[in-house]
Amino acid sequence: MQILRHTTLLLGFTLLLPPFSLAAHDYDPDNGEEINELCAGCHGEYGQGGKDGEYPRLAGMPREFIALQLHLFRDRERPNLAMVEYVDDRQMPDEDIQDIAIYLESVRLKTKLPPVDETAPDFDAYARLLASKKLMQIPRAPGDIAKGQSLYRKECASCHGREGLGDQKKAVPMLAGQYTNYLWRQVKKYRNKIRIHDPEEPDEELLADFSDQQLGDIFAYLSIVDD
Repeated sequence: MQILRHTTLLLGFTLLLPPFSLAAHDYDPDNGEEINELCAGCHGEYGQGGKDGEYPRLAGMPREFIALQLHLFRDRERPNLAMVEYVDDRQMPDEDIQDIAIYLESVRLKTKLPPVDETAPDFDAYARLLASKKLMQIPRAPGDIAKGQSLYRKECASCHGREGLGDQKKAVPMLAGQYTNYLWRQVKKYRNKIRIHDPEEPDEELLADFSDQQLGDIFAYLSIVDD
């Protein structure tokens, strides 16, 4: 079986260059943090997503990828009613899109805390509590991890990276650390043409040559790769 090589974009990345430049104005981290307070209602204080994938993880995603999705939402080219009121031109100008995209890219979520001696005189319980809030470990997905790893390395790693961490320079999104339920929802949207992979090839059958079992195995691997 010949599997499509366009698995680059399970999360919506497009090969077309975005119609904007993130270098349009100086990054304002305070503005990015302020905008994130609004995003946090759904996507979490640290962009960790929520409700087991109802809202996707955004932390650590490439800034160009995040900005592109916000432009698609704002221009009504990516359907999502929940996002409409937040990305309307009057509420999300290009400068704000740049600031929140760079802010979210800079957030780093750990999957485990380093061991500490809680009886040590200098142990800081409050600092430990704050650090624990920036932990993220998605549930292990069902499937054959070994088969998923082999298939992922063969078909996906050249774009999404060997460990599923994406490519910051090419704006390819990370898949490792993303909620499995969210990945499945995007697969369904691509298959049903609700989302378009490449506007220049709108009839492209993205993921058509993957069975659900194969995708399940890939997602099983991705769910444990950052353990």
